[in-house]
Amino acid sequence: MSFVTVFILAVGLGVDAFSVAIGIGAANDKKSWPPVLRLAAAFGLFQFFMPIIGWYAGLTVVDMIARYDHWVAFALLAYVGGKMIWEGFKKEKEETKADQTRGWPLLLLSIATSIDALAVGFSFSILKVPVIFPAIIIGLVCFLMTVTGMTFGKVLAKIFGKKVEIFGGIVLISIGIKILADHWI
Repeated sequence: MSFVTVFILAVGLGVDAFSVAIGIGAANDKKSWPPVLRLAAAFGLFQFFMPIIGWYAGLTVVDMIARYDHWVAFALLAYVGGKMIWEGFKKEKEETKADQTRGWPLLLLSIATSIDALAVGFSFSILKVPVIFPAIIIGLVCFLMTVTGMTFGKVLAKIFGKKVEIFGGIVLISIGIKILADHWI
């Protein structure tokens, strides 16, 4: 598989992570690098490991997961997005919002944005494509797209203020709905 093909595939897989990163960046109060790097590292690592797991899993496991993976991704994104919308409507004084780049929210978002990479890894095994090189490219591209998304989200937050958090939550829920729609069509 050529570098160009792998790169295009990596960008396609990274779009969800990029979109989620915009929403998280807009909602994040901390305008420093640690939250950006935490989210980018988590998303990049999950995007790196999921194709490898899919490649090793083979037909049986992927077929079982394929029946409901879109529902899992939707539920995770809807939960985190709903929480962001809720926090976006809270008054400024109550501001003790959860950091989406730590703990359970980070884990849930990492899983939700990388489930498609599991299926890609499975297709690599069917095509007898070695998985390590593509997984490295996919992980790196996702890392860079996440950093870019978080940075762009922070710019939006400066321009539009706290209400961007509501927009970020709507974006996450929309991505979940898109994932469901893609599986129905």
